[in-house]
Amino acid sequence: MRIPRRSYVITTALTAVILSAAGVTAALAGQGGPAVVQDSGQPSTATPIKHLVVIFDENISFDHYFATYPYAANTDGSPFHAKPGTPTVNGLYDQLNAAGQPAGPLLTANPNGANANPVRLGHNDPMTCDQDHAYTAEQLAADHGAEDAYPANTGDGSETLTQCLTGEDYPAGTPEVVPAGEGSNAAVMSYYDGNTVTGLWNYAQHFAMSDNAYGTTYGPSTPGALNVTAAQTYGAICGPTSATINDSTCADPSGLNTTTLTSSDITAGAPAAAGPGTTYSDADPTYDICSYLPSSDGGDGHTAAQTLTMGGNNIGTELTSSNISWGWFEGGFDDGYVPGQGTTPPTVAQICSESHDNVGGSSVTDYIPHHEPFQYYASTANPMHLPPTSVAMVGQTDQANHQYDIADFWAAADAGNLPSVSYLKAPAYQDGHAGYSNPLDEQTWLASTINHLESLPTWNSTAVVLTWDDSDGWYDHVLAPTVTESQTSLDALTGTGQCGSMASQVPVNSTGGAEQGKCGLGPRLPFLVISPWAKSNFVDNTLIDQSSVVKFIEYNWNLTEMGNGAADDAAGSILSMFDFHQYNFPLFLNPTTGEPEYGQGQGGNDQ
Repeated sequence: MRIPRRSYVITTALTAVILSAAGVTAALAGQGGPAVVQDSGQPSTATPIKHLVVIFDENISFDHYFATYPYAANTDGSPFHAKPGTPTVNGLYDQLNAAGQPAGPLLTANPNGANANPVRLGHNDPMTCDQDHAYTAEQLAADHGAEDAYPANTGDGSETLTQCLTGEDYPAGTPEVVPAGEGSNAAVMSYYDGNTVTGLWNYAQHFAMSDNAYGTTYGPSTPGALNVTAAQTYGAICGPTSATINDSTCADPSGLNTTTLTSSDITAGAPAAAGPGTTYSDADPTYDICSYLPSSDGGDGHTAAQTLTMGGNNIGTELTSSNISWGWFEGGFDDGYVPGQGTTPPTVAQICSESHDNVGGSSVTDYIPHHEPFQYYASTANPMHLPPTSVAMVGQTDQANHQYDIADFWAAADAGNLPSVSYLKAPAYQDGHAGYSNPLDEQTWLASTINHLESLPTWNSTAVVLTWDDSDGWYDHVLAPTVTESQTSLDALTGTGQCGSMASQVPVNSTGGAEQGKCGLGPRLPFLVISPWAKSNFVDNTLIDQSSVVKFIEYNWNLTEMGNGAADDAAGSILSMFDFHQYNFPLFLNPTTGEPEYGQGQGGNDQ
């Protein structure tokens, strides 16, 4: 049984002031739903939210970060103590032992076999190895729903914790700590608690989180990025067989000169209709100069035949056609150049090679082409990473075509030009991806970003959605319902060549053709809503997935659905994570410790 949540309630007078500041023009009470909002020339919205910021991090399963929430071991790092009345989650425990710590068979007799009990990683173990998170491997790990085949399938060769942690340093030059007596346990089964992912657990305490959110399909980064922006992995015009089915390989884009890459001028051409293929794995976007530059320049050094081109609709084309400001903002996209701020525009090589050291002391290139979903589409690509013509044009249509560096986001936000819809992608060393990033660098970026957003005048009308692109293959004990079935040689969820056996459950395109290769829902992922309008200390169990983000944008800004077999139509709604009749004060966190910083706004773990 869930413990009832504890709400923040403010006075009627203060509520009226806040609602007025947020631009609510109709009484919220007794309306049967959110009011339509008018605000300073902004487009009408169905809720008080005028600015949606989607933070899209990398490669975390729900259990990997929240397995024992809200109970932390408090043996190292930053001690975490949950508020009284905090709801529990569908985690790896079903009871507390005599010491008040999580217990139960999933922790002590896990069905994944010998040496497979989940092991808690401490604050001194942030740098871990990467796991296998391929479309087929994740289905095999689920094992028909038994969720008992992770070490052999996504466990990166059944790596033990000793093998996984050896050679990873924190801080630089200091060996990590292999948990005593547990070094032979399967690394893929490991998890963190609130002593390491302290900031995320504090956000969950103060705002709303879901324990029933999933990837829209199985597979790695590219499918996840497409699903959170287009609710769709079908529509590939061309791509490699290693990442797509039912299409052919891509040719060079217009203007590409492979012998003079640093001075080439790629153009995307006219928007294209959806192609016949489905994307199931990672491939770099055809319309991105960084896909082709040699790795010594920070790019991936691919040929056009190794890239992917998508056609059809995405949420960006919908927003543009409705004159709603929006953008994708990614660390390293143009080396941090902002027009009008006195810096020199970077060369192509500089654009693709900006890097930073992670907490383990390793240098990591900031920009990763296959993490940028809008670069796959001719309609939304900015192939040469051109900057906006001015800060005032951020979010509008110009040469940048809505694709920007994170630096452009802050320049616009601080100038009072926060777009209606913004997707934020951290520089790679801070995006949380195992192998080159980690939860501590991720926490630094998340807390700094959210603190900044909370300090803006636009905060009263802002919502931050925080979720991840895929599970990295990390263990999670919950199987999602199979909403979309697929029967290809890549599928294995319910049998060889099968993710379900009913052809009627395979999505179809607008002409009735089957969209195979979209087995889903996929692995369970963390999902949080941070906003003045988010419920407080609330755990939601509404079934949602990555395409629910697209669904909310369509609802809030009155856009049409993607169509053509996209997942947004059937996706669950995130509206149950909001309460538009109450106001939730900001929470400012220390980016290093993840602990509340008292004396700033109304934040604090004891509010």
